[in-house]
Formats: sequence, structure tokens, C-alpha cells
Amino acid sequence: MTIVSFFKRASQSLHGSSSHSKLLLLFAVSSGGAVAYADSKQELVRSPDEVNQTELKKKKVVVLGTGWGGISFLKDLDVSAYDVHVISPRNYFAFTPLLPSVTCGTVEARSIAEPVRNIIRKRNGKISFCEAECVKIDATNNKVFCKANFENNVIGSGEFSLEYDYLVVAVGAQVNTFNTPGVKENCHFLKDLEDAQKLRKSVIDCFEKSVLPNLTEEERRTHLHFVVVGGGPTGVEFAAELHDFLQEDIVGIYPTVKDLVKITLVQSGDHILNMFDNRISAFAEMKFQRDGIDVKTGCRVLSVSDKEIAMKMKSNGEVYSVPHGLVVWSTGISTRPVVIDFMEQIGQANRRVLATDEWLRVKECENVYAIGDCATIYQRKIREDIEAIFKAADKDNSGTLTVEEFQDVVDDILVRYPQVEHYLRHKHLRHVTDLLKDPEGHDRKEVDIEGFKQALAQVDSLSKTLPATAQVASQQGTYLSKCFNHMDKSKNNPEGPRRFSASGRHRFLPFQYKHLGQFAPLGGEQAAAELPGDWVSMGHSTQWLWYSVYASKQVSWRTRVLVVSDWTRRFIFGRDSSRI
Repeated sequence: MTIVSFFKRASQSLHGSSSHSKLLLLFAVSSGGAVAYADSKQELVRSPDEVNQTELKKKKVVVLGTGWGGISFLKDLDVSAYDVHVISPRNYFAFTPLLPSVTCGTVEARSIAEPVRNIIRKRNGKISFCEAECVKIDATNNKVFCKANFENNVIGSGEFSLEYDYLVVAVGAQVNTFNTPGVKENCHFLKDLEDAQKLRKSVIDCFEKSVLPNLTEEERRTHLHFVVVGGGPTGVEFAAELHDFLQEDIVGIYPTVKDLVKITLVQSGDHILNMFDNRISAFAEMKFQRDGIDVKTGCRVLSVSDKEIAMKMKSNGEVYSVPHGLVVWSTGISTRPVVIDFMEQIGQANRRVLATDEWLRVKECENVYAIGDCATIYQRKIREDIEAIFKAADKDNSGTLTVEEFQDVVDDILVRYPQVEHYLRHKHLRHVTDLLKDPEGHDRKEVDIEGFKQALAQVDSLSKTLPATAQVASQQGTYLSKCFNHMDKSKNNPEGPRRFSASGRHRFLPFQYKHLGQFAPLGGEQAAAELPGDWVSMGHSTQWLWYSVYASKQVSWRTRVLVVSDWTRRFIFGRDSSRI
């Protein structure tokens, strides 16, 4: 009997049987086995119309950006529950903390870039991606307008629009020039992978220019004067990488000009790495002094031309200019134009970046969320809710609050207002109830509303703004994806703190940033680290810790292997000095 005739007989037998009959077909072929199960009462294969209806029920989530925030959101999002669309001008994710290493060939550009479509493929391809730039957000009509990110758009103009039910803005930020004349035209930046590649070529160009014949020694010195503006982590790490590149690789290749090289680090503040512990700042400055890197603190840049950079010393007001061969500008970030336009639409025109609530939702926009460098969390002040908190705690409506009554709302207060915990640490208080003590430090049995206000009057002064770092953006993306994954469940079972100004509880716990530490590579196989628990580490062992942490934090095994192999190649063969 052939397989075809067997299936025909089986089908006839099935249709002739009772409504509860079932047929189990087992057959084996040379390439493997198969099992077929049919039920006359229920059809297991859905029709195309049923599939389309299911897809239409899904909420459409549009994600703008493939940086730390956007990729962290996509990696943990339950894509089966949403119709997900990603818009980004770059079709890759870059491990930005290693950008300074790319500028000097310590790590190759491809080693820290993971294609977005590789990430999508791991999610069973249920994410739609377009390489385009969002040029406008229309919050009124729930729509974004985009333009394809190609030099020559062959088909049409490359412009399109996309509607959304939820919008996640993760476009990052751009370099802040502070409107300093000549910066955009004459400085290099270090914000994106393309910046690092361009900077690498320019460094090599400076050396090639310096060995051309018929140049004076002064002209050679000018070509080999590298100025770094900005004493933050990026500027310091680039200066350290450049110094190692010169000492370990360039000296042997360009021996005639090795004594003419100079690196100057310009910082407007009193110290470099001023966001780190004071011990790290001092260690970095001493390390750079030993290495011959000229650190100019308390110095503000006035203008930059193609040949000179004008600066002003804050201490004495002296203005002077120095010639340069290359200037790297690394002084901070500013808001992108598309975000500025969006802020004007929603009444946030007077702000520096997008303001969100503690759940990362853009204020005044119910279905728009913002994460990463383009946004900041507006932490609600506890003084705005003092009376509501007092009323919620005063269950007997006596007009006074006992310690026991206050204890009942303490847990919700600590979650809803994290500045309270910061204030307790600052004042070396053991518990929130210690705030109710009188000025002499004695326990009070109860306190009225005015005493309660006085006890919490200074708490809001310890509110903290989160730094614009990859670590913050990554944690925000992971948090937001968990919220989306439990969106339906939370409607009936909210898990957040109670609403003091109204009944019920918030749907989710607010976002809480957990600082995992920060590194500052200082060159010469030495680094400094500020780790949780106020632990400060500096030296060679910290550099190896930096290697292990940065390798483990790579977005894929592919980039992890490539980065480690690049480090190994550099130890064996040195850095590549070609312009490629």
C-alpha cells in the first residue's frame, strides 16, 4: 500500500467514525519520523484569517534607537505579545565604552559592533527593523515620521511614517559644543563608532605629515600636538590610549619625530575625573604627570581654528593660544533636534532633556517612554505629598501621628521617594522613624502635621540625577521590558507602592538604579575603579579586572571572542598603525 492510499483510507475512516474519534498516524521515512494527529471535532491548524485577527490584536511598539537602552529593552521584551518595530540610523549596536580603544587600534571597530539583525534573529525574527532616522514625533496622532539613512535613496525619497500604540524613545544624545566657535568645523568627537574610525585615521595622518621633507621643527611639533578637551572618563581614557600608542608602537615607526610629540588635556574644572572619588582624581593626575601628559585644569576653551586653540585660565583671566595638530572634543552631551521638537510639543520646551516619571513614562504622554541619555527622571518631591502621606498614616484621624502609624507607611515611602534613603545615609540615621525625633534627639510619642513637615523638610535636597552612562541606559531598558511583559497582569494585580494622594497602588515598582561601579583606564596597564561599597581600587590588578568586566559585558559571544582576540593580538604584535 502506498503512503497516499494509506492517508486516503485513514481520512475515509476518520470521517465515518463518531465525533469523538481520533486518529494517530505514525510513519517512518529514511530521513526521520513524523507523527500526525487529527481530531474531527477540532481543527489544529488556524486559518489565515484567524492568524491575522490575532496579529491585529497585538499592540504596536515602536522603538527609536539601537543603543544601550534600546537593545536592552529588545533583548528582554516578550516579542510574542507585541508587534515590535525598531527605527535606527545605524544597523548595529556598538559597545561604546571601548571607543577610545578603537581610535588607536587596540581594538578593531568590527569587534565592538553587533549587527541589529543578528539580535533580531535570536528573537525568532519577530521584530521589524528599518535603518532610518526619526525626524519628527507626533504625539497627538501617535505617529513617527522617519527618513531612510542612505546617501542615495534610489526608490522615492526614503521618507515614511509609522503609527504606534507605545513609543520607546532611546535615541541617545549628541555632543555638546556649548556654541564654542570653530568646534564643529575643527574638532574630532568620540560619540559614535564612525567618530572613532575617523579619529584613528587622523592620528596617523598627523604623523605622516610630520615626516614630510622641508618642514621646520616648529611645524613638526605643531602636527604632533594632540589636544584633548574634557577631563571626563572618555577624554582621560583617550589621552591614556594615545600615550600608550605613541610610546609602545609609534616611537619605533617614526623615530625621527618621537621627541616632538605632546599631549595636552584641558579641563574646565579643578580636577580631572571629578565625578570619581578624590583619590582616583589625584592618582590619575599624578599618573599623567609622570607620563608627560600636560594636564591644564581650570582652563576654558574660547575658540578653535584649524591651526590654533584659544583658551582662558580661570585663575588669572589670562587668554592665550597654542598651535595644534588635532583636537578631540569630549565635554558632555546635548539633546538631539528630534527630541527638542518633541519637547516643545508636550510643553517641556524649557527643559534640557525629556522629563519622565519614576516609571520612565514621558510626563504628559501616557503611551510614550524615554530611556537613556535623551531623558532624565523627574523624581517627585516628598514635600508635594506630605499632607497626603500624613492623612494616609493617621488612620484614627486624631490629627497626630504616632511612630507606629508612621511605621505602617515607611516601606512605601522608601520605594516611592528614594531620596529619603539618601538623606538617612547623609545624616547617619538608622531608620526613617528617627526623623520624628525632636531637635535634641529624643523620641516623641506623636507628631502633628507641622512637626511632620519639619521632619521631612530637608529630605528633597538629597534628590539625585542619574548620570548619562551606558550602565543607566542598560538598566532602564531591562526594567522597561519587564514592565511591558507584565502590562496586562498589572492592571488587576498592581505591585507598586500605594498612592498616597488617591486610593489603590501604583502598577509597578518605580525604576531604581543600582550602581555597579565605574572604571577609568589610565594607560600603562593601570586603571582605577570605583566599586560598590565605597571600594576604590587602582593599579595593574584593576586593569585586569577592567579586562574581565568589559569582556563579560559584551552583547554577544561573537564580540566577546573578537575583543579578547584583539587584546591578545595587541600584546603579541602591537597595535596596527595603518590608516585602514
